[in-house]
Amino acid sequence: MAVFLVWPSEGEVVQSQKKTIMSGQGARINIFPTRMALTTMKSKLKGATRGHSLLKKKSDALTLRFRALLGKLADAKEEMGKEMKNASFSLATAKWAASPLDVSHTIIENVGPTAFEKLKINSDNVAGVELPVFEQLSDTGKQSEQLTGLGKGGEQIRKTRESYSKALKALISIASLQTSFVTLDQVIKITNRRVNAIECIVKPRLERTIAYIQSELDEIDREEFYRLKMIQSKKKIAADKREAELADLGIALPEKELVDTGISANIAAAFSEDAAEEQTEDSLIVF
Repeated sequence: MAVFLVWPSEGEVVQSQKKTIMSGQGARINIFPTRMALTTMKSKLKGATRGHSLLKKKSDALTLRFRALLGKLADAKEEMGKEMKNASFSLATAKWAASPLDVSHTIIENVGPTAFEKLKINSDNVAGVELPVFEQLSDTGKQSEQLTGLGKGGEQIRKTRESYSKALKALISIASLQTSFVTLDQVIKITNRRVNAIECIVKPRLERTIAYIQSELDEIDREEFYRLKMIQSKKKIAADKREAELADLGIALPEKELVDTGISANIAAAFSEDAAEEQTEDSLIVF
């Protein structure tokens, strides 16, 4: 039975590394592990957590308004269909009532130099997002109907005007709702991307960085503790050795005194030899 081992190509390895880095898995910030860096990373994590909470609340508020606009927009479009149907039927009725005359030229001539219907743009603030709101301003007092329908069909022409005014009002309402709907859709997508980026990339990266710094600081503390233990052990071994050497020379010098005066084992040995020679010379002089 033959066994074949297939190794991944260099491109596949690089692509997998890019996916890992982009997904935030196993990535951390390259930083020197210090207490100050640990404090900085903790403050950044706290700010990221607070920002994530605020963006999440903003996304929820925008989504709630988005769903409300969706329902209003559906109702407005349905109402718009009915108004356009009534307006078209009224226009056909007016043409039939005024036949064989064509009143379109007379209606165009009666149009004044200023508009009878005006549009005002306001704004509505929803969680920091400015939504445009269109408002219709009608000035029916300036409309001139002196010669319109003078022959016949005047009543039907007036009804047609009213029907198209209602259709225009419904159209402006749809334009306002549709503009707010598109704006909210874009802002919600951007906000959700930010929320997901903080939740899936920024916060895990900061948490892994904090864990790395904490582990490195713990390792430094362990090394420092081990170093101090080794220094104490070596000092104890050296003190025991000096005590044994002094005991062999017959000099009873306390360990505390050796430590305080800083006398080494060699100096203590030389001092003991000089003292023994002086005692021998004194005994020869006496006897």
